[in-house]
Amino acid sequence: MRILVTGASGQLGKDVVKVFQEQGHNVLGYDREQLDITNLDQAMNIVGQYQPEAVIHCAAYTAVDAAETDMDRAYQVNAAGTRNMVLAAEKVGAKLVYISTDYVFDGTAEQPYHEYDHTNPQSIYGKSKRAGEVLTETLCSRYFIVRTSWVYGLYGNNFVKTMLKLGQEKPQLQVVNDQKGSPTYTVDLAHFLAELIQTEKYGVYHASNSGYCTWYEFTQAILQDSAELYAVKITAKLEPCSTEQFPRPAARPRNSVMEHIAIRINGFHDLQDWRKGLRDFLQEYFDKSE
Repeated sequence: MRILVTGASGQLGKDVVKVFQEQGHNVLGYDREQLDITNLDQAMNIVGQYQPEAVIHCAAYTAVDAAETDMDRAYQVNAAGTRNMVLAAEKVGAKLVYISTDYVFDGTAEQPYHEYDHTNPQSIYGKSKRAGEVLTETLCSRYFIVRTSWVYGLYGNNFVKTMLKLGQEKPQLQVVNDQKGSPTYTVDLAHFLAELIQTEKYGVYHASNSGYCTWYEFTQAILQDSAELYAVKITAKLEPCSTEQFPRPAARPRNSVMEHIAIRINGFHDLQDWRKGLRDFLQEYFDKSE
């Protein structure tokens, strides 16, 4: 397939390009400098020239806390930018995958969130990503909205890399233990997207690594596996703490766990358990470091 990827220099975008190329697709990846998604004419021209069969829309404004004071830019990228890519994809008859987030929910539910549960974003970031979903649903005839959570990978900054660094530098590390979710390895997500895009099974999907944990439990696993499997010298003593002890400008969902009903009922392979995904990442990370 001819695939166009936005946000191709980002954490997920780089792995999407890599995985899709490995599977034999003809992939054209655009980063922010090459394709300004907020420019409708530019989006139309580039998509029109390449004539992709599918657009994987990874580009997004993801600075969760900054979005609280930079509302216009968050909506410009996540809402208007998404609309532009949808219109460009529609014009050439391409399928579109819009990467969304657990932040479209308020995080107050006791149970995991289903694909068609009521959304109620609490942050500007979450609201702007939900706006992108609405525009995709409204304007696109062949779409996949894929909500994911707690994403990390080899490229760019993320929670796993930060905890690895702090775990080797600090004597003590406090990590929030009252927010739960599903860590998602970019390579596992990219493989799911590659399977999804070859079908006509359009709609909303929740795609994260299986199972769930708190940020504290995730950090425990990161440090433990690094020490046991790769002899990393961990100096930090890990301690759980509450959300209130670490106030942030943007509200974080207490419960980010998402049910994968659409994956199951449409016959797709679910993403592997988050612990296995973490171990795969650590192997890739330490192999690259050598």
